[in-house]
Amino acid sequence: MTAAAPDPGLIRNALTIDVEDYFQVQAYAGAIDRASWDTIPRRVEANTTLILDALARHTTQATFFTLGWIADRHPGLIRRIVAEGHELASHGYGHQLVTDLTPATFRADLERAKAVLEDTGGVEVRGYRAPTFSIGPRNAWAWDVLAATGHGYSSSVFPVRHDLYGTPDAPRRPYHPEGRSIVEIPLTTVAAFGRNFPCAGGGYFRLLPYATYRFGIRHLHRAERRPAVFYSHPWEFDPGQPDVPQAKRASRFRHRVNLALMPARLERLLTDFAWGRMDQVFAADIAGGAA
Repeated sequence: MTAAAPDPGLIRNALTIDVEDYFQVQAYAGAIDRASWDTIPRRVEANTTLILDALARHTTQATFFTLGWIADRHPGLIRRIVAEGHELASHGYGHQLVTDLTPATFRADLERAKAVLEDTGGVEVRGYRAPTFSIGPRNAWAWDVLAATGHGYSSSVFPVRHDLYGTPDAPRRPYHPEGRSIVEIPLTTVAAFGRNFPCAGGGYFRLLPYATYRFGIRHLHRAERRPAVFYSHPWEFDPGQPDVPQAKRASRFRHRVNLALMPARLERLLTDFAWGRMDQVFAADIAGGAA
């Protein structure tokens, strides 16, 4: 049975999925050797399929920021994403932090990912999200490299303070970084009491009550009349994934907390709000209309 669609008069938000496997996350970077990735059984296709099935039930489209590494190994998954009308975008090739790269190595990573995604999906790739939101003032050159490699927008800045990422003083709306042509579409925050509170998914969405996020998105709609950007990962729908005991205790907790709740919470999100692809929700900004 197809779920009832939200009121079409509601503000449409951008639903985004960062397609990577559980062993590729930054929280496990010190515990799992990158060289071992191909020896670990992959779970990403089955988990992404769960998300695709839920979106199909709700006749909803999303943007899938996908690793080139995944596209090389799961071409059928990439073709399904495109065939069902979702936007195929880049998460880079090997999930390396941009802060760990030089302009030359970042360009090589971007070009490698863009080539395999476009060759496999048969569509142009214009969007990009940096692993662990690793673009900001310290490496502003990254936006120039993105523009030079044919990307039209980035969604790589989270205007919050966090131990792994965050640019708390970044704009909260789409903007041209330091007057550049490329548009940065930041992850959603709610401004209150002189600071920004995250309202964009990820670990916060699993840790906090669902009502907190529903309130935050509704507040954004009422107070600012603009769409939210929500993100998640396929591994967040997989409570059966192997534990990584060699990782730090805090990292294991943040990675695994409330994974079993995610399928039901996604259903509630898809029912409570209207969603769409990043390139369509922010079409005017990407075309050059960002303030």
